[in-house]
Amino acid sequence: MEGGERLVPKGFPKLKNDTFLRAARGEETEHTPVWCMRQAGRYLPEFRETRAAQDFFATCRSPKLCCELTLQPLRRFPLDAAIIFSDILVVPQALGMEVVMVPGKGPTFPEPLKEVEDLLKLRKKVDVTAELGYVFQAITLTRHSLEGKVPLIGFSGAPWTLMSYMIEGGGSTTMSKAKSWLYRHPEASHQLLRLLADVVTDYLVGQVAAGAQALQLFESHAGHLGPEQFQEFALPYIRDIARGVKSKLKAEALPLVPMIIFAKDAHYALGDLAQAGYEVVGLDWTIRPQEARAQTGKDVTLQGNLDPCALYAPKEKIGELVKKMLEGFGTQRYIANLGHGLYPDMNPEHVGAFVEAVHAHSHHINKHS
Repeated sequence: MEGGERLVPKGFPKLKNDTFLRAARGEETEHTPVWCMRQAGRYLPEFRETRAAQDFFATCRSPKLCCELTLQPLRRFPLDAAIIFSDILVVPQALGMEVVMVPGKGPTFPEPLKEVEDLLKLRKKVDVTAELGYVFQAITLTRHSLEGKVPLIGFSGAPWTLMSYMIEGGGSTTMSKAKSWLYRHPEASHQLLRLLADVVTDYLVGQVAAGAQALQLFESHAGHLGPEQFQEFALPYIRDIARGVKSKLKAEALPLVPMIIFAKDAHYALGDLAQAGYEVVGLDWTIRPQEARAQTGKDVTLQGNLDPCALYAPKEKIGELVKKMLEGFGTQRYIANLGHGLYPDMNPEHVGAFVEAVHAHSHHINKHS
């Protein structure tokens, strides 16, 4: 289906808890909403059981399994949002690259981009409905299955983060192969980043058409870039995606959903990210809440930023850390989260303690302020 013929599902259940959406839009909330990156993850025994028999990307391509995995954490915890189970590397797959999940190693590209000529192997035009329709189906199914309990977040990786995987061929501590492209082949790098930005824009619009009620863009590898490289190779595409998504949503008469930008370790760019067209700026755990507020101003909501490893602490300690975090950010224009995703060996009870502490302490602060 081309752009104009998109089938937009109708008749979704009425939303019962819109706290997350109100906080994202900067409206007042009775308690601080909370969700966790990777809340549908291996720390849950039921997740491991559901995933056991399946290849990782086969799971991503099954709307039914994605729906089940997305709902699992909500059966356990009073989270204020769901995030669709998927992976950022479905976008390079849509461009024609092969990605496999290697146990113990993580995502791997058997044939990464090595030379500029390799860009010719990528699809120039991607029909996101044809290539990524399985994600849209998963979103629609999950939106119905949530029965209006909480909003559903859709997401994508940002261009630089996707480019770095496509060149490195997997995870890397230095990103030196991908960064060498930025220095040696700046024009080709921009060509690839532009292609990725265009696909990501269409992909995110498709997610809203399918039922996503908010969108998060993950620039997970921002911290590998210095300020100049970030300004040249990451920020312009982050901005273009926000602008492009919003104008296409308007043109297609789709809801203008709140958008979140999470650029990990990009402290030097918080001011710019606050002006980049996103309603919410996500933060990692290495920045003080008050500093983040000072840099981002009053017109954006902040999201984050408890150190995920804090969840290894005893439950009482988790409560104290949450209280301190809430006092630092303030309870309004704020969405509580971790500063990165949950780790596989975490105790689900401690995740529950985190969620409950956010609700209890924010209620208390709001009542007595």
